[in-house]
Amino acid sequence: MRSGWTSCRPALALLLVWLWSQPLCAEVTAHILLQDSPLAGFQYHAGRALWSQMRVGDALALVREPDNSHDAGAVRVEWQGHKIGYVPRRENSDVARLLDRGQVLEARIVRLSDVRDPWSRVRFEILIPVQPAAGQDSP
Repeated sequence: MRSGWTSCRPALALLLVWLWSQPLCAEVTAHILLQDSPLAGFQYHAGRALWSQMRVGDALALVREPDNSHDAGAVRVEWQGHKIGYVPRRENSDVARLLDRGQVLEARIVRLSDVRDPWSRVRFEILIPVQPAAGQDSP
């Protein structure tokens, strides 16, 4: 099965070229949704202990792990400095590539479900911050 992202790669490449051409000090005025994913490995990390404190909308940190022995494209997901899981392996290649190139990405919790299936407990989205073009005021 081919991912829907395969057909979007040319558009993503154009978007990245545009983003890299923007000044670094500009104010972020919007975000582009890169992906929406389940959290992988929730049951193996601190997520269960932190569950009662986590809220929809909470910011998450994405940390690249290029030396991960299980997955060279691994991207760790942290909540308030605590490792709670990973971007799923089947969905991490674009995220890893962007982080490796220094692209700033943001992530946040979009759904918390108190269910047995660890793959259904936390859903999060990854966003690309968009900055206004030089000389334009933010709305």
